Amino acid sequence: MTSLTPQACTGLDDIRAEIDQIDQAMIRLIGTRRQYVLAATRFKTDATAVSAPERVKTMLEKRRQWATENGVQPDLIEKLYSDLVHHFMKEEMQHWQATQGR
Repeated sequence: MTSLTPQACTGLDDIRAEIDQIDQAMIRLIGTRRQYVLAATRFKTDATAVSAPERVKTMLEKRRQWATENGVQPDLIEKLYSDLVHHFMKEEMQHWQATQGR
């Protein structure tokens, strides 16, 4: 993903280039995640299955754990994923209604 370690960077240009690479990879991965979210609608039988509140709760707890394990503030990761999941949930619901929930 990146070509330099943080310690190997010799200036802000290196740092910014590495951050840009990381952000680009993260955005690609979010796009891929979105494709899986929309694909999941094929297997959901009703609107409650789309929202899956217990799944969201469990998923956010797991992301908080991963954040802690990686030295990232769990509150930040929970907020990011909560926003991401709720945005995709709206898209998923629209997609489910258009394809399954007629």
